[in-house]
Amino acid sequence: MIRKNSEYPLQPPRERGTGRAFAFALVMHALLGFFLYHGIQWQNSTPAGAEAELWTEVPDTAIPRQPPPPPVPVAPAPPLPDEQADIALQEKRRQQQEAARQAQLAEQQRQQKLQAQQEADAKRQQQLAADQAAQLAAQKAAAAKQKQLQQQQQQQQQAEKLKQQQLADQQKQQQEQQKQAEADAQKKADAQKAAKAKAQSDAAAQAKKLDAERRARLAQMQGSAGGEGSTGNGLAKSGTGSGSGGTSTSPGYADKVRRVVRPNISWGGETEGLETVISVRCSPTGTLLDAQISRSSGNPAWDDAALRAVQRSNPMPQDIDGKTPTSFKITLRPAG
Repeated sequence: MIRKNSEYPLQPPRERGTGRAFAFALVMHALLGFFLYHGIQWQNSTPAGAEAELWTEVPDTAIPRQPPPPPVPVAPAPPLPDEQADIALQEKRRQQQEAARQAQLAEQQRQQKLQAQQEADAKRQQQLAADQAAQLAAQKAAAAKQKQLQQQQQQQQQAEKLKQQQLADQQKQQQEQQKQAEADAQKKADAQKAAKAKAQSDAAAQAKKLDAERRARLAQMQGSAGGEGSTGNGLAKSGTGSGSGGTSTSPGYADKVRRVVRPNISWGGETEGLETVISVRCSPTGTLLDAQISRSSGNPAWDDAALRAVQRSNPMPQDIDGKTPTSFKITLRPAG
């Protein structure tokens, strides 16, 4: 388990054998002090004295002088035993001092190595602590990032749920609006259907009434003038003349007018019970001068379509005599 550095500071491990090394160093320093003390005491001691004999020659003038004999070489005195012992002792002390110095140097080197090893161990401990701190920081960062991702996912899920709820509410509202619109459309269609049925019934009654009146007028006109006629296929025509007689159209003129007007009719509505009568005036060359609805079918849309078809049929066809009747009526019904 990793503990925080603030609670447990890092310490280098204790080296084994430190006490023994310290005791050994004290012993070596004591020996070195002993050797130095005795060496200094020997150098301050008074050296032993040397004996020598002095000879004085008195010249004798009465006796003839003879050349002195050659000096007898004096052999060097052998070294005193005490001096050799001191030299040996001094050499031994020097060797001991050198050994002590070498031991001290070795101890210093060992201490330096130990210190370097301790510094290296401290650095390793610091590096290990830094690595552990970095690893702990990385774990904390990863945990924080994971928590943030979870929060974002939760927020996205909540937003998605809210969006789905809104869509469901919108769909429900649209369905309700659609049902309401369908109900309103159905009511409107029922009302239009009822109104249309009523209008068709009224138009049929009016048409029957007008047809009866027209037939009565035609019968009266035929009985009085005898110059007017009628053709089938829903096209009535009349001519004008002067005097007691008049000009009439040929039997095939109604078909000519129907072939010209029928292609210009554009109608996609109801066809049952619709009939519109349009009065036209033309010049002898067939130019359409005027076109008006003389009898409505009860359906304004069909009346407008029939009137537009007649207006688009300008000029009107000419009869077999090369002229177009000046006025006549066209009865139009939608193709069923």
